[in-house]
Amino acid sequence: MEQKIEVTHQERALQKPVHSGFTSVSTATDVIKGISLTGKTAIVTGGYAGIGLETVRVFVNAGARVIVPARDVKKAEKNLEGVANVIIEPMDLMDPASIDAFAQRFLETDSPLHILVNNAGIMWVPLQRDARGYESQLSTNHLGHFQLTARLWPALKKADGARVIVVSSFGHQMSPFNFEDPNFEHRDYETLAGYGQSKTANNLFAVELDRRGKSDGVRAWSLHPGSVNGTDLGRVAPMELFQQMGTHDGDGNLYPDVAGKLKTIPQGAATTVWCATSPLLNDLGGLYCENCDVAALDEGNLAHNYDEPFTLCGVKPYSVDSDNARRLWKLSEELTGVVFLNS
Repeated sequence: MEQKIEVTHQERALQKPVHSGFTSVSTATDVIKGISLTGKTAIVTGGYAGIGLETVRVFVNAGARVIVPARDVKKAEKNLEGVANVIIEPMDLMDPASIDAFAQRFLETDSPLHILVNNAGIMWVPLQRDARGYESQLSTNHLGHFQLTARLWPALKKADGARVIVVSSFGHQMSPFNFEDPNFEHRDYETLAGYGQSKTANNLFAVELDRRGKSDGVRAWSLHPGSVNGTDLGRVAPMELFQQMGTHDGDGNLYPDVAGKLKTIPQGAATTVWCATSPLLNDLGGLYCENCDVAALDEGNLAHNYDEPFTLCGVKPYSVDSDNARRLWKLSEELTGVVFLNS
């Protein structure tokens, strides 16, 4: 059931396009043109596949040093072979101890952290739980990144102008956050409902993180990368699902007419890179972005056609509501046992 949210005047005023000059077909290389990241340090979770890998490549080409925490270190080493200025470290977002260990190793370098991209995510998984009993999509897509950001906070403050980018999705429209039963303990499990609430959590996290962090020079944004061809996001979904959706033929190949409507990997990484580097966002934060611009609020005024991915746009008010964001922050602290930014 959709939450009825009264959007504040301030939220309405800020959550609208800034007319960046870029579009849905702009690439990550396009949006960073003329911007140097020399001397900057970035961390990109999931930075060894799909749009995360492209994000790392573009950051490196702009002069950044990039650390990639990886659940599958061997896969990361293979995929990042030949990419300079990249350090691969083990970390599993569903394992709180590994998050703490990774963050501690980074803090011991005494390096500022200029860009944190919370990019890693899972989707279309059967009901799975982490060691604490938390549903896996919530655990991976939100709680793990909440804890990681908290542990890296001293390094983000040290950067004196850090940006935290949370890769969300139009999928947030599948579900508001269920505060009464976030881990599906008292309701039937629906994998897309779990994914949707985890993406709503991504957006709400960015809203409250930005509110709390801007006095320390840390700003945050969430984003929809678009419908992208060639990512790992659906890696665990059975091919039968895609065939039922009409996207793949009997041999498991993506139909050419479907592929033609999807973004390429370089286009899919563009909004991440834009949020991480655009000077247009210097005085803005806590916003949801898409197609290399700030997205419009979707209050039922935007028509969506799932056969036309470019129509899947806009952000639901419940997903950027400041009261929901504060409530989620408190719950996230309780679920993780991590308390930070009490201002």
